[in-house]
Amino acid sequence: MPQYLDGRRVPFDSTDPNSTGRVAVIVLFSAVVAMLLLMAPAAASQLQLQLALSPSQTGDLFAAELGAMSIASIPALWWMKKYNLRTMSTIFGTIFIIGNIGSAYIGDYGTLVAVRFLTSLAGGSLMVLCMSLAAQTRDRNRVYGLWLMGQLCFGAIGLAVLPKFFDTFGIGIAYWVLAVLMMVVLPLVRFLPQRNIFAGRAGAEDSVPTPNYALRATLGLIALLAFYVSLSGIWTFLGGIAGASMIDNETSSVDLSIATVLGIAGSVGATVLGARPSTRINLLVGYLAMTLSVALLAGIPGVLRFTLAALLFKFTWTFILPYLMATLSGLDRSGQLVNLANLAIGGGFALGPLMGGRLVESAGGYGTLIAVSVAGLVLSLVLILVAQPQRTAAANSTVAVSHMVE
Repeated sequence: MPQYLDGRRVPFDSTDPNSTGRVAVIVLFSAVVAMLLLMAPAAASQLQLQLALSPSQTGDLFAAELGAMSIASIPALWWMKKYNLRTMSTIFGTIFIIGNIGSAYIGDYGTLVAVRFLTSLAGGSLMVLCMSLAAQTRDRNRVYGLWLMGQLCFGAIGLAVLPKFFDTFGIGIAYWVLAVLMMVVLPLVRFLPQRNIFAGRAGAEDSVPTPNYALRATLGLIALLAFYVSLSGIWTFLGGIAGASMIDNETSSVDLSIATVLGIAGSVGATVLGARPSTRINLLVGYLAMTLSVALLAGIPGVLRFTLAALLFKFTWTFILPYLMATLSGLDRSGQLVNLANLAIGGGFALGPLMGGRLVESAGGYGTLIAVSVAGLVLSLVLILVAQPQRTAAANSTVAVSHMVE
């Protein structure tokens, strides 16, 4: 007799990729892993205040975390085919828990960077697994939508709630919350298949790309990299921009949490529109609006201008991304371009804070960072328009939402 998850309909069957339990693994593991990175502005500000970190040190710390999450996709190609998924997930989840608890009590910068790198490497391994599992579900559009919304909701809650406790508990409260949340969701590994479903899986079509395809794919990947370098540099230091503009931490945290929720609306908007009126027009409008949002941060923005910039920034970020990824999906003939896209996203997310911290220090303010980010967005727009395939398979933008990393 089968066991049931809700007592009525959905059987407990670890071999069923569409089961409620499997979807819960995908959504909750990803949300917990990405939570700190989605509340990076508040966390970065607290780290600078609490540990007396310079902007470049703060940027390097987040670059290490984001870089580790990106690098995790490389060994995942090996271990997902070789080892038991439940066992490996338990190991990575345990490392994530221990790493976060340890981070709460580390005062030395070098040690903190090393621990955060290892912790994020474990978290990134879980993220890669979740994305791979989502691809096997029957209704992958719906599952990827839940995957994205779970991360945005956890990030919004973190930005709205956790900064209120920083004065009392410091940044350690954020690390402890991550550890406890992983403790809560880790038992869900029982919904993973006992056998290794990735072992022996043949790759996608092995067709050799034409020179034109290779050029378009390269331009598309560079566009994606430039997009994420530009946005992550700004996103990480939004809290610092608010502080330099004399906007109090509580106000900026509320603005950023609302902006994170608004990111859901951006991805929903792209899903509803699809390729209407056209992918090129949607990309153009989205990029111009995002560039405007970054430009609004120039000088010393007041509360109203900062709020408008933050809300527009996050909305356009998640609106543009589906069309970016859909363009790459339309170019992909071998199945390898998506893996490279994931690395480009992670690499861009890591390089943004790394570059941003140094630009802020060298310029003595945020003006140069804002100018460079605007230039990066313009470059990304030009490259992705050139990379557009002749026949725009990018209409299937809902599928592309799945490749977002926060």
